[in-house]
Amino acid sequence: MNPTDAAEICRLSATESAALIRSRELSPVEVTDAVLDRIDAVDGRLGAFCTPTPELARAAARRIADDIAAGRDTGPLAGVPLGVKDLISTKGIRTTSGSHAYADFVPDEDDIVVERSVAAGAVVLGKTNATEFGYSATGHNPLFPVTRNPWDLALTPGGSSAGSATAVAAGLGPVALGSDGGGSVRIPAALCGIFGFKASMGRVPVYPGCRDERYPGVSGWESVEHIGPLTRTVADAALMLSVLAGPDPRDRHSIPCADVDWTRRRPAGALRIAYSPDLGRVAVDPEVRRVTEDAARIFEKDLGAEVDLIDLELPDFSAAFGAIIAAETDLTGMRAMADRLGPDMSPHLAALVRAPWTAEQFTDANLVRKAVVNRVARLMSTYDLILTPTTSVAAFPVGVQGPELIEGRMVPTDHWTSFTPIANLTGLPAASLPAGRTRDGRPVGVHLIGRHLADGALLDVCAAYEEAAPWRDLWPVGA
Repeated sequence: MNPTDAAEICRLSATESAALIRSRELSPVEVTDAVLDRIDAVDGRLGAFCTPTPELARAAARRIADDIAAGRDTGPLAGVPLGVKDLISTKGIRTTSGSHAYADFVPDEDDIVVERSVAAGAVVLGKTNATEFGYSATGHNPLFPVTRNPWDLALTPGGSSAGSATAVAAGLGPVALGSDGGGSVRIPAALCGIFGFKASMGRVPVYPGCRDERYPGVSGWESVEHIGPLTRTVADAALMLSVLAGPDPRDRHSIPCADVDWTRRRPAGALRIAYSPDLGRVAVDPEVRRVTEDAARIFEKDLGAEVDLIDLELPDFSAAFGAIIAAETDLTGMRAMADRLGPDMSPHLAALVRAPWTAEQFTDANLVRKAVVNRVARLMSTYDLILTPTTSVAAFPVGVQGPELIEGRMVPTDHWTSFTPIANLTGLPAASLPAGRTRDGRPVGVHLIGRHLADGALLDVCAAYEEAAPWRDLWPVGA
């Protein structure tokens, strides 16, 4: 690899870029220019960035280059290009949340994760596209052109962190921040063939995000929301988490992280894995099932894990999850917004906030959540990991909320995302790993859920799988 070649620079991992910049073999300006040129060349077709900030990025790269030349400490992410999901607050940079209601909104403060990333030397490239307020697992909103999957432009990249996943998969920066209230980091990672990690609840603080009561739409999802990295390698995710994790008084849910050495990997050791291909109730595309079974065999044969095929015996929490989201939404503010925006609000979102919710629906949903938490806790007293598909289908056409047919059966459009919310309801760490592709070339991800607060152990397992079934050199055509 010639690290001075622009195309090769765009293929560098964050870990490699940071090392080359520290050793002065590359400058932050070279790296930033190469990635920005690539964004100019290809993002018109992809729609990953809704608000690119090239001049701010170049100015940041020059400041970091000056700091390096002066011998000043520049941080572990010095010069690493970073995309930031448009639901994550950025001081002085438009943050629309994919909604006409915030089309011109410019925050007066950074989210904690942006604050920490910039302090560690990251170069913010701009805001990546997302579904409206994150209330969808696809890649379209009423405000911007649809985001497309770099493996096939006719297909969705998944969401809601659609632009972040597309950017990383297409080489428009090695890392991007996403938010994940029900799978919104892990789902697009799976559909785009990259790595997505959601740490344990509280490991990565969130503010203002879902905690600022002033902003309807932005202020929802509090008990399930996480922020996490989308990357091409496990090492890059670990590097990002070493910067992002740790308590902050602005997030009352945030917790200490001194028990985790984020960047040091250890042998995964003997593992017991509970494998559920369909939760006992979800229609799964045969191609996804085939790839997931291949992954389970790698864990068993290559990594020496004990893999047990089980029925998780979880209640169907689909309706309960929707009720929890509604209960944590500013329904008064969102209903007024829906009335004001009319057809300029996503129809599925307008329907959710206008539904005649009852107190009983909300309390029943909490009981279902407790049943899920308790069942999973009992299971994890015996097993180290739960293994499932990340999604029940590979990428499908843009512009719809979900596939209509799986195995020839009509299915609700939200059931294709049935696997990932388990980790949000429980707060457990979880990851989506690239596991292979369908016979027509669409990426498929497998989903791992770890034990309570076992973030480091989960990263160890992900790194072991990455070594056994490497994916980082698989790029979309033209990427």
